[in-house]
Amino acid sequence: MNLVILTPEKEVFAGTIKSVKVPGTSGQFEILSGHAPIVSSLVEGEVRVLDDQGAKSSYTIERGFVEVINDEVSLLVRGLQEVS
Repeated sequence: MNLVILTPEKEVFAGTIKSVKVPGTSGQFEILSGHAPIVSSLVEGEVRVLDDQGAKSSYTIERGFVEVINDEVSLLVRGLQEVS
């Protein structure tokens, strides 16, 4: 599954991942390979990425959107700060 994280200023992450957890408007949810197509708004919280090599990275965001189509995940976010 591929993930791209974009802010208005730059591309923050692009690569192959195993999973990503995002802070949805109705609560946090995890996206895995084969996830149904979805578009959701995101609220302030933490985005956690597990890449295909098993490395973890975390970011805090103020708000944004996530789109999933055919194992392609796009995060469009504002107020991003890398945690680890």
